[in-house]
Amino acid sequence: MFNRLNKYIKKLEIKKKSTIKDIAIALGLTPSAVSKALSNHPRISDKTKEAVKKMALTLDYQPNTLSSALRKGKSNLVGVIIPRVNSNFFSSVVENMEEVLNAHGYNIVMTQSNELYDKECKSIDSLLGIQVDGIIASMANETTCLDYYNKIKSKGVQLVLFDRGEDELDVDYIGIDDYKSSHLIIDHLHLQNCKKIAHIAGFNHIRIYKDRVQGYRDALEKCGLPIYEEMIIESNLRIEDGRRIMKELLKLPERPDAVYAAGDYAALGALQVLKEENIKVPEEIALIGFSNEPFTSLSSPTITTINQQSAQIGKLAAEAFLERVKNPKGRIHLKKIILEPELIIRESSQKNDL
Repeated sequence: MFNRLNKYIKKLEIKKKSTIKDIAIALGLTPSAVSKALSNHPRISDKTKEAVKKMALTLDYQPNTLSSALRKGKSNLVGVIIPRVNSNFFSSVVENMEEVLNAHGYNIVMTQSNELYDKECKSIDSLLGIQVDGIIASMANETTCLDYYNKIKSKGVQLVLFDRGEDELDVDYIGIDDYKSSHLIIDHLHLQNCKKIAHIAGFNHIRIYKDRVQGYRDALEKCGLPIYEEMIIESNLRIEDGRRIMKELLKLPERPDAVYAAGDYAALGALQVLKEENIKVPEEIALIGFSNEPFTSLSSPTITTINQQSAQIGKLAAEAFLERVKNPKGRIHLKKIILEPELIIRESSQKNDL
């Protein structure tokens, strides 16, 4: 028998993957008996269970979790879509989200859109294809059409949005008060005697950036400060966008005495240009970013920014999904959780004489 078994194992070495059928043949059992033994069925003897487990290790058997999910109608997988993996905000959100989900038996499958609509759509199709139980997402900058997000809902898959989301989708949402964030920033710059405040904005079709711009406008009006339309410039908020826009602002007949960037990477790009041009920060031009990326506390000067409560957003988004799973027919009210922003004041906006 052992010779026959060794020959069979050698044959399996050329196969890519062992199956339940392979274990059954090796032990002279039925595939059904092997399946029951692997799932600890009470009708299978302990001796048989032990033999099956040992053979599974010998043959390096790996269960097909997707196939099992298709049979059970539940995968215990949650798809997560983020715009960029190189953002500390998004990585912190995902880390805290995963901690909560893992504690409840779920694993995450993470994808990034790279701010591209087409890639976001492909990610949604892929996640639906592997039968995820839910999708937690933050939209790409390019996304203006919500058809694919409505597709998630039409499939009966739970959907939670965080940071970037749209009210018309009518799903749970977790984020901060972006409108209030701009008020905190403008109020602070006003106290620093800044009078011409530029805004490196995100794209206005995205609600959070629209809210930041509206908060910026309203705060300037409240403080009795002028609004310079030529100083409000939309972008992808990357380092190169911050560099390009800062150069444009410096070419204006009257350049700003402060710049509020709606993202830290754009603020970093702006700071690079200011240092290259030997412009003193904050004495000549104050600078504020958004998101509290790690480099903001390490740059010279350190950059004033908004703390977006990433850890709390991640945990609350996961909890919102878990509540939906427990109440799949929508017997609980939609959650729209708006957290308080925090302005972290650092050297780039704190003038020495104040």
